Amino acid sequence: MIRVGVIGTGKFADECHIPCILSHPKAKLVALCGANSNLLADKYGIPSAMNNYHDFCSRDDIDAVTIASANSNHADHAIAALKNGKHVLCEKPLALSVEQAEMMMSAAIQSNKVHFTAFTFRYNYGIRELHRRIANGEIGTPFLARIQYDRWDGLSQNECSQPRQGHHSMDPGMLLSLGSHLFDISRYVLGPISSVIGHTLSIPICNPNCQKSQPESQAPDDLVGAWMKHANGVHGQFFISRITPSFGPLGYLEIVGNKGALKASLSRGGIDFIMRSTPSSPDWTEIRLPPEASEGKPNALRRMMHSYVDSCIRGNLDPEIDASFHDGLAAQYAMSALLRSQASGSWADVQNRI
Repeated sequence: MIRVGVIGTGKFADECHIPCILSHPKAKLVALCGANSNLLADKYGIPSAMNNYHDFCSRDDIDAVTIASANSNHADHAIAALKNGKHVLCEKPLALSVEQAEMMMSAAIQSNKVHFTAFTFRYNYGIRELHRRIANGEIGTPFLARIQYDRWDGLSQNECSQPRQGHHSMDPGMLLSLGSHLFDISRYVLGPISSVIGHTLSIPICNPNCQKSQPESQAPDDLVGAWMKHANGVHGQFFISRITPSFGPLGYLEIVGNKGALKASLSRGGIDFIMRSTPSSPDWTEIRLPPEASEGKPNALRRMMHSYVDSCIRGNLDPEIDASFHDGLAAQYAMSALLRSQASGSWADVQNRI
């Protein structure tokens, strides 16, 4: 039995970390740490609630920690847990900067404990099947990856939106919150990313009576466009936005090869599909997945959290699917390269010191 503690008591801890850990038959959720820890502990019948993460991480009755706190606190919380000999799952983005992520990586290596980055898209059945079929050569030699993930709920604000409320705390913008996912899933399917070029866009969204203002350079980005080159020669592109009409249900990853193409959904599991197209049969046809993929529930979250618990029990990740801090740092390097490319107007190399 693995004894788990959760740091962070916001919406995602309530929706994902706490119920998913509680549903694993070999995990015991012993404590919460965060501002609303007493309320959530009462809700779920968890025996202990704390506010001080240093005291929390030093507890002898916690083997593993999951971190669902604000992005700005990921580094402090993860490093404290690792230095106290805990296995750690950290939400993405791993950190707010390359420097923070590198410190987390160093602490993880020194700890010799499981370190796990929560990249949910890897746990969609469609993505796993896409990954398997590409590895088996079904579409021949891949040459292009395309990702589209847009919506325009960012324009539905009733009050001044800078800074807007994001996934855990102050709005991180689209690059950190979703771009980290997309760089990871591209790398997971097609291998290391060698260079990137791209841009971000922020727009002011305030009601007519709002008197507040914030410089555009400090505003969270609402739209990101990127091109990337993989080390194996495959080119990739993604477009993510919260200020444009949706191109389709949630988002998708499409891989094109010289013998065909595969497309799979990017979600928490509520929409989970894989489709195939070939030059001789260009209409997209759906490929059968396990029945759970059609339940319309965010089951990829549960599969991810259960995989973390299983990794802690084994003492190592499942290399076929799980993401380590190495993978979280790789996404951080790619995001940093995109911002450098925006400043220079040219391709930027992605660091691969991992």
